[in-house]
Amino acid sequence: MRPAVHLPSRRRAQKRTAPSAWIAACVALLLLSPPILAQDEKPGIAFSSFEPGASLPAGWKNLPVVRGKPITQYTLVHDDHTTVLQADANRSASALMHDGDIDLARTPVVAWRWKADRPIEGADNRVASKEDAPARLVFMFAGDKSKLSLFDRAKMGLAKQLSGEDLPYATLMYVWSTTAAPGTVIANPHTNRVQMIVVSGLPGDAGQWQSLRRNIVQDYERVFHEPPGRITGYGLLTDTDNTGATTRAWYGDIQFLPGP
Repeated sequence: MRPAVHLPSRRRAQKRTAPSAWIAACVALLLLSPPILAQDEKPGIAFSSFEPGASLPAGWKNLPVVRGKPITQYTLVHDDHTTVLQADANRSASALMHDGDIDLARTPVVAWRWKADRPIEGADNRVASKEDAPARLVFMFAGDKSKLSLFDRAKMGLAKQLSGEDLPYATLMYVWSTTAAPGTVIANPHTNRVQMIVVSGLPGDAGQWQSLRRNIVQDYERVFHEPPGRITGYGLLTDTDNTGATTRAWYGDIQFLPGP
C-alpha cells in the first residue's frame, strides 16, 4: 500500500510527492456520519452474526487508499464453521473502515482473528515499491499536530489544501508480514506518522486461523513515544497495489476489551 497525494500531473510526479498516508481513505472516513451507539452496543464487529453473502455491516465503508486504483473486494463468506469477512486483492488497495467509537480508557485491548492464504511474493513493508500486506488491522488517531516537525506539518498542510480535510495525527497498524519477525516495528516508507507492528507471518502461519490480542495503548506509546489521542477510525486492509499481485485473506470478529 502506497500513501499518495493525487496531483493532476504525471504518474511519476505523483510518486515523488507522496507527502502523507491515507489521504483518500482518511478524507472519506471523515465525511462519514458518526455512528450513534445504543447504550448496550459495543465497538467492534461480529462478522459471525451475519449470513454469508449479506451486505457489509452498517457503518463499515470500503474506502480507496489511492484514488484511481482498483479496490479490494470485501465479502461475507462461510469459513471455519462460521461467517467471516473475505478480502480479495488484485493489484488493489482499499480499507474497510469504521468511524472511531472506542473508549481506550475502558477498552484498550483489541482481540481478533485472521487468516492469510499465503505470503505476497515480493512484498516488503520496509520498501515503498513493495509495501503490501495480505492482512492489516488499522487505527487512526487524533493529536496535537503543533508538536510535529515542520516537515510533517508541511506534508499535512499540503494534503489538507488538496483534500479540504485534516489527516490523522498518527496511524498504527498491525500487519501480516514475512520480511520481519513478529514484534518488529516498521515505519511506513513515506511517513513516520504511520507505524506498523508485525504480528503474523512466521513459517506455518499461512492458511491458518490465528487468534491475536494487543494492547493498543501500550503499542501506541511504544511506537509514538506518547499516550494516544482519540481514535478517529479503525478497520481492515488487504492490499497488493505495489507488487501487482493477487492475495486473499479472511478476518474474524473484532472485539475491544478491558486491559491489560
